[in-house]
Amino acid sequence: MLVLSRVKEAGTVATQSREIRLAARPRGEPVASDFLLVEVEVADPGPGQVLVRNLVMSVDPYMRGRMDDLPSYAPPWQLGQPAEGAAVGEVVASQVPDLPVGCLVLHPFGWRDYALVPDRQAERVEPVAGLSSSSYLGVLGMPGLTAYAGLFEVAGFRAGEAVFVSGAAGAVGSLVGQFARLRGASRVIGSAGSAAKLRFLTEELGFDAAFDYHDAPVRQLLRQAAPDGIDVYFDNVGGEHLEAALACLNLHGRVALCGAISFYNSTERPVGPANLSVAIGKRLTLRGFLVTDHGHLRQEFRETVTGWLTSGQLVVRETVVTGLDQAVPAFIGMLRGANTGKMVVRLASDPA
Repeated sequence: MLVLSRVKEAGTVATQSREIRLAARPRGEPVASDFLLVEVEVADPGPGQVLVRNLVMSVDPYMRGRMDDLPSYAPPWQLGQPAEGAAVGEVVASQVPDLPVGCLVLHPFGWRDYALVPDRQAERVEPVAGLSSSSYLGVLGMPGLTAYAGLFEVAGFRAGEAVFVSGAAGAVGSLVGQFARLRGASRVIGSAGSAAKLRFLTEELGFDAAFDYHDAPVRQLLRQAAPDGIDVYFDNVGGEHLEAALACLNLHGRVALCGAISFYNSTERPVGPANLSVAIGKRLTLRGFLVTDHGHLRQEFRETVTGWLTSGQLVVRETVVTGLDQAVPAFIGMLRGANTGKMVVRLASDPA
């Protein structure tokens, strides 16, 4: 269970808030006692700051790495300090002329009800008709740009190619498969972990084939789903999935290495693919990437994807839990694959 305590903050008190802090570094899978829910008093914004009432926050796989005090591309969360992650909120007090009261902003201070946000870390976002504010945490946010950049720029996908994506029912994977289909893939294959997710992929998202990786060795299942091989593999899982993809990739195939969620809670050294040498004869390209390297695509990505959304060509699914006190269960559940599409935590209703 989360422990509730009260923390007095220095400064002029403006608002009472709650926030979730890192209480302990996990060994293996995170548990609820690794987090602490506290009440704090948040000061009024100073020059160059806005006070934001968070409406919705994100929980993402990469956050598991931030719980460890290890070198990584994202700095670790600090013990006793609030967890961090993307959130969209409404400005309720402002010392920034370009961010007036009432506007919506995307910022990195989730895991709390209210946040003091410096202007340099707040991106104003405009509501899109028919879409929730949570779209900027999913399809129009980091997961969407990850899928877009990884498929088109990193993997260099071309029309007529066959694409395989692991973790295909998640926030990124569900978009990768649809982007490939919309751009003329010859075949789109996905892996997921339940019959319900397979139906979602084939019946709602238009994947040509999907398999449950629990049913048999992944290499066998992928061979059956892609008898003519694959040209692009978008890797969200690593391990057995990557080994299977290497075996099934065609000549000059490409791999976008996005994530390795199969190892995130591992307490032992992960085992790499045993068949990496096939990359030589097949002249394969394996490229790791971070979405932060592809900000130059943001405008193109949002314009393209907004068009697909408003035309009804793109299907978006979210798994939504409500309340800050449910953020930790949502995070742990996401790491276990409990979500279909983007997992988000709703903290308050969108403005009318």
